Amino acid sequence: MRDYILFILVVGVINLHSCQKNATSNNFENISKKDTIKNKTMIIDEYAIKEYYKKHLASNSSKNSEFEEEEDYTINEKDVNLMIPVLAQGLKDNGFKPLNNEEYKLKLNEIFNLSDNDECSTLFRHQRFSTYVIQDCKNMSSTECDNNAKLMEFMYEDNVFFINEMNAITSLPKVELFTKLKNDKIIIDIPEKIVYRNLFLFNNDNSKFLWLLKNDTKFMENLVKVFGYTKNASLLKWVIEKTKFNEKNPQDFGKLFWVKICNGKFKLHADTFRILQKLHMPNDPSENRFIIDNIKNYLEFLGRDKSTDLTRNEKLKLMANLAYFAEQYNYDKRFNDDNKMMARLRYFLNNTDFEILKGNNYFSLPKFKEWWDAADYDAYYVGECEYEGSCGSGYQPMDYTEWRKQNPKK
Repeated sequence: MRDYILFILVVGVINLHSCQKNATSNNFENISKKDTIKNKTMIIDEYAIKEYYKKHLASNSSKNSEFEEEEDYTINEKDVNLMIPVLAQGLKDNGFKPLNNEEYKLKLNEIFNLSDNDECSTLFRHQRFSTYVIQDCKNMSSTECDNNAKLMEFMYEDNVFFINEMNAITSLPKVELFTKLKNDKIIIDIPEKIVYRNLFLFNNDNSKFLWLLKNDTKFMENLVKVFGYTKNASLLKWVIEKTKFNEKNPQDFGKLFWVKICNGKFKLHADTFRILQKLHMPNDPSENRFIIDNIKNYLEFLGRDKSTDLTRNEKLKLMANLAYFAEQYNYDKRFNDDNKMMARLRYFLNNTDFEILKGNNYFSLPKFKEWWDAADYDAYYVGECEYEGSCGSGYQPMDYTEWRKQNPKK
């Protein structure tokens, strides 16, 4: 009798183990790459993914299935939450090693100029992720741009999603971009650019850098122009060399020099001036010989621009640094340069502006006052010959000696 009971217990345990194994197999048999799809406490919801495909098919892989595509579907917070464990598993399969929370915070601050308490009109926080909205505001005022930001959160591929629980980033996490549905089987297929972004930025994998420049150009450019990431010299040099002044979009050139980070603070890019100084060489036949011309055009735009993107102090700091950088080449005998940039700055500023410059100690630019004083006649000259008229055979401004008699040095 005892042997019979023992036999029944053994059989029961075996059957129970078999049932548990079969249940696990049934739950995940349609998921490729892993026998069990778990990442810490995150489990991929196979049923929910299939339901998404049934309702919102948009990928090439799903067009062969029996489901019909639903038009005009807009991704939402629920869809992002659905994709988080899929993204986590896909990154893990491709060798990504998540940073700990403190390391991740440091990276967010270094690369994206974001900290825990930052609030701005283009950053939206959710329980499991945050979205930074990158907008094209060419035809909007700053206020209109900010007011429309929330509507754009789940609309554009350029937006950056920061996933809290896995310390990684992604672009718009549509199901069809991260999985394929083939013969009713779900296959995890994370886009290369998402994998490479995380490996490059958070795992310091520089082998992905050139691939990203070629295949993920807009994102890499946005790191500098939107987020103000200038610490990677190779990336900054690449962005600088591909960005020229365009009078139809002058603000784009300005993104090389400054950014308003998420907390609203104005940040001037000192690293840009360091790279420009290395690129601007005497007798350079490359396009880098136009660096000073581009700066002149942008300085003139700032002098005439009446927008409120910058406070007056911020604009003066920017203009002072631009003019100071270019003016040095007027005093360098290796360069045949007479750009009169400090004179151009003087032309666009008034006495109140100069008092602000003095009050800010000329923004700690050592020779600024000396070069400012030396450019008084040149300011008159560019005003007469470029900004208010033109000089030639019909008209010549006063020469230096004549002008100095009327305007003696103080």
